[in-house]
Amino acid sequence: MSQARILVVGSTMMDLIAYAQRLPEVGETLVGDRFQMGFGGKGANQAVMAARFGVPVAMVNAVGNDAYGAAHMENFVKEKIDTTWMRIVDESSGVAPIWVDAKGKNRIIIIPGANNSTDPAIAEAAVREFKPLIVVGELEIPQHVTLAAFRAARAAGITTLLNPAPAAVLKPELLAATDWLAPNETEFATIFGGEPRGDGANARIKEAAAKSGAKLIVTLGSAGAVIAIPGEELISIPAPEAKVVDTTGAGDAFLGAFAFGLASGITPVEAAKLSVACASKSVERLGTQSSYLSREDAVALAAPYLAKGGA
Repeated sequence: MSQARILVVGSTMMDLIAYAQRLPEVGETLVGDRFQMGFGGKGANQAVMAARFGVPVAMVNAVGNDAYGAAHMENFVKEKIDTTWMRIVDESSGVAPIWVDAKGKNRIIIIPGANNSTDPAIAEAAVREFKPLIVVGELEIPQHVTLAAFRAARAAGITTLLNPAPAAVLKPELLAATDWLAPNETEFATIFGGEPRGDGANARIKEAAAKSGAKLIVTLGSAGAVIAIPGEELISIPAPEAKVVDTTGAGDAFLGAFAFGLASGITPVEAAKLSVACASKSVERLGTQSSYLSREDAVALAAPYLAKGGA
């Protein structure tokens, strides 16, 4: 089995997290419980989770020439993520104000800032030069950048994995360049026009896979995930019980682990089981990257899945 090499083309944000018993109504001021600032951004989160499995990971993005940008670059180095294809630009770094209630549910606003300066030519170069086994993308950077990376990956026979978040209508050419599409419930509804739960959900998911031409891994929060491969039966992956304190970043933990699993050559089902386990553990801790398994714990968690090998 070749060592996994993962390239993430995605965002970097500084998370500004406020915890309160509930969210305020319009015009209301509440006294919160605590505040936490931490490293975030969907791309950065996914890269960090993947890197904690001890495999080579590289990041393509842009951060601002400011204190947040400098801190992000230091964090990537600490997490052993290759920053060769990162840029520092004269714009403000991206930020994400986040509100979390007593049930661990969150509300997030992102201000992309420097993320919008991510360069498609650099993304293409990273695919050629880093030679990953999988390229991961999302929608907190402009879609044309992700498309450039995915087209370069497709030309080289490299698997592409798209997390269509924040929820948005996908450009047809981006969907066409996607091997694996990983929406949550909201994103699934935005893209395909129906809910992935409730009466008729299985039929809607199968139809979505058939229409998109991509393999789907639909995340369902505490209900786990569903794999839908065109022409095949659905496979449900249940989630273990978890004591939820903060769901922020759980989807990114899932994506980082799923990318690692696919790049490591294990079956999609085993990769999804590993991903659900990682995400379930992350919701039991506060914060985003700070809630993820340590490198030692991630490697230990992955070991039995890797031992089963590929298909």
